[in-house]
Amino acid sequence: MSIKPSSISVDCTLSAISLRACSHRARLSLVIAGLLLSANAQAFLPTPLSVVTTGELAPNINSASQVKAVNLDSDKSVQNNQAHSLQAEQLLATWRKQVQADNLAEHTTWRRLLYFLDDKKSFFNRDAPKSLIDSPEFFISANGQQDASAELDAMLVAFANQIATSQTTQSTNNSNSAICRFPARTHWLTETLGIDSSSLQADCPELKEWMTMLNPKQLSIMFAEEYLDNPISAFAHTLLRIDSPASAANPSQIHHAYALNDTVDGNPDDAFAVYAIKATSGGYDNRIEIDPYPEKLAKYLKDDERDAWTYQLDLTPAEVQQIILHVWETKDLDIPYYFTTDNCASEILRLIDVVRPEQDLLSQLPYVVIPSDVIQLLNKEAILANARYTPADSTVRQAELNKAKAAALGYQKLSKDDALDIKSAERNLASSISAGDADPKTIIDHGIVASDNNPIDRHPLQVAQIGIGQRGDNSYVDVGLRLGFHDTLDRASGFSQFFNLEALATTLRFYDTDSSKDNEPDSVVLENFTVLRGRSFNPVNTAKQGKTWGASVEATRVNDGSQAEGRDHLVGSVGYETGWSWAFGTPSAGTGEMPPQLCYALLSGKGQAGRGINKGFRVGAGVNAGCRYQINNQLRAQAELQLPYWYHGSSDDSNTRGHYWQPISSLGLQYDIDKKQALRINANYDWQDRVDANDDVQLSYRRYF
Repeated sequence: MSIKPSSISVDCTLSAISLRACSHRARLSLVIAGLLLSANAQAFLPTPLSVVTTGELAPNINSASQVKAVNLDSDKSVQNNQAHSLQAEQLLATWRKQVQADNLAEHTTWRRLLYFLDDKKSFFNRDAPKSLIDSPEFFISANGQQDASAELDAMLVAFANQIATSQTTQSTNNSNSAICRFPARTHWLTETLGIDSSSLQADCPELKEWMTMLNPKQLSIMFAEEYLDNPISAFAHTLLRIDSPASAANPSQIHHAYALNDTVDGNPDDAFAVYAIKATSGGYDNRIEIDPYPEKLAKYLKDDERDAWTYQLDLTPAEVQQIILHVWETKDLDIPYYFTTDNCASEILRLIDVVRPEQDLLSQLPYVVIPSDVIQLLNKEAILANARYTPADSTVRQAELNKAKAAALGYQKLSKDDALDIKSAERNLASSISAGDADPKTIIDHGIVASDNNPIDRHPLQVAQIGIGQRGDNSYVDVGLRLGFHDTLDRASGFSQFFNLEALATTLRFYDTDSSKDNEPDSVVLENFTVLRGRSFNPVNTAKQGKTWGASVEATRVNDGSQAEGRDHLVGSVGYETGWSWAFGTPSAGTGEMPPQLCYALLSGKGQAGRGINKGFRVGAGVNAGCRYQINNQLRAQAELQLPYWYHGSSDDSNTRGHYWQPISSLGLQYDIDKKQALRINANYDWQDRVDANDDVQLSYRRYF
């Protein structure tokens, strides 16, 4: 058998091994052939519908189109963003030119909005070239506290960014944006620069909620009279009443109003001296309180029993809105509080200056800002309107007592128990605010004629005087200045009855001396320097609550009665009095005023120290008794007898007494020429026989300013 060479043909007649190999090769050939037939058959067979609709076999033409469309949209979006950015940049450039041309960074309103201290009189911050606010949250620019121009430019940049983004994105919560944080700045800049406010779209839910709660329509300033029984309230208080449309239409509906109160955030645990120093020097921050108006009003009328006067501010609704928006910007900031210069009263003027920069009210204030000064200034500038008087609870009770006593004079018996029932705060709950838990709270009109304590009517608080007098054998001329406030001989209109508080007063005395005589006084002496001197009178036979007391801190000249032929010496003196007072006479008809005449008896104690007096000190205790008589609206008189018993300490000198009585009687009489001028007579007699001059008589001219 011959062996043939292998070829492509398959020989299936070979042996078993050859057959298995042949079988593998045959299956491979069949697979390849099947694939070829399948590919050819696909061209002729129909394609299932499901495959057509899902596009599983078709080329991904849509994906390619979508990619192309996305690229086109992206290009268009980029172009739009670039256009918006270009527009914003152009607007920013225009605003900057306008700001520079108008010098807006130095505008009073802008600087007021940033708390720059251009017109402040504070000894601690005067002419400070920066904002009073040192919190970084109050500024957008890192240099905003020192540079008003940088802060203004930062606001403009924020506007430009807002315009650029608001046209390409949907509105979201922007509470932390500059527009939401500083709505008053935003409003002023858009108005001043003519910016379309609709282009500055921002969602400010917290601001919106706050403004909805307050619903400000009208602003009024409320003045609560001086209250000596609380030293912090001794100079009166002012706050803003925020009226909604409902309370603006009917002022008695106080439950629709809020109180905006600026006060000191002091530490109640501090000693009074520490508290006073910190409150005066900016050691405490101020605190802005926004409370329902009935709660705040009740504190003054019911707790402190202080009459209140409320004056509507002649502001437009737009100005009211702007002021409240500015309060939103500052209400949570730590701002230093200065009791005498930057306080509840000056802050109200600063807020008005934000919307009335041309009046520049703050620059018209004296160095010591007192609430009544603010009331008189606003009245002078014609910003006050519609004055309303709200009597305190004690005034309401006193009006009832006056009526009952007047009826008793018509032979209707008024027993002591009946009088006590009327004047007692515990038994008589009469008030100007609806009683109990009544809700809503309203003001009740008792038909009481307003008391003569409208602060608009009071004399100016500063007074200068020049007087001529005779002390013993020596004539003299006195020149004096008092920065505040009021004594019992001053013109009474505009003050609470029997108000007596003097602060920062000094008197220089120029003697006509004779050098040939012994014990002649120096030609020029400091007669007196009063830091504080006052008395609080709460007559026991009236509806007034509280006690009668007085205090003084001063340097004054006194006669030393411990030595023979003792002369006067300058000493530092601290005193305190407590006792009783009584009012008598006929009160003004229909009012809640107390009777106009006053008598008092006070237990007193004093400590004095000075180089010229025996032992360098003396302490005394005794009684001060006197009466003050209102002769008519222009003439008042006061007489007083002081009975102090002084102690210097024991002495080995037989001519020196260590303790003694030193009675002093005094008489004062003042005639008011007008609201700003008066003549006063003072006469004193020292009954001690060991002094160089017993009598002192003076006539002075007083000018209030």
